[in-house]
Amino acid sequence: MIVRRLARPMLAAIFIYGGIGALRQPKGRIEAARPVVKAMSDKLGTPNDPALMVRADGVAMLTGGTLLALGRAPRLASALLAGVLAPTTATHDFWAESDPEAKAAKQRSFLTNVSLLGGLILAAVDTEGKPGLTYRAKMATDSVERGARGLRRSARREAKLAAAQAKNALS
Repeated sequence: MIVRRLARPMLAAIFIYGGIGALRQPKGRIEAARPVVKAMSDKLGTPNDPALMVRADGVAMLTGGTLLALGRAPRLASALLAGVLAPTTATHDFWAESDPEAKAAKQRSFLTNVSLLGGLILAAVDTEGKPGLTYRAKMATDSVERGARGLRRSARREAKLAAAQAKNALS
């Protein structure tokens, strides 16, 4: 559909741009990422290396954004980008800011990220009008169950016929 062909690259553009920026100029992002990386490393056991995490974030954004823009594995790419965006959003801690201008800028960035996250969630669950994996799995299960019921009926019928033939043979 033309809407998806247009909307996916539009949604992906900010991630491709951000990924390139994180890889080319990570220094400005390292300090902003330091508290988030520290919290993640304490809770998840990830490396406490903000420079490494900023670069990894850049690679993930560039990869996910490119895949989404090209329409290759768009659901997976959207889920990846949503996962990358969540910790990035936490760096815009406007609630901890006392300067009104800085607070407004951080709040704007936070809300932009929340809006992007909403778009990514929609893209991640978009099945393009095709049945989703859950539906297809249920249909496959139902088909197997119907086949098994049919086999049981057929086996009972054949057993009755065999018993009747054996009874007739003995008489």
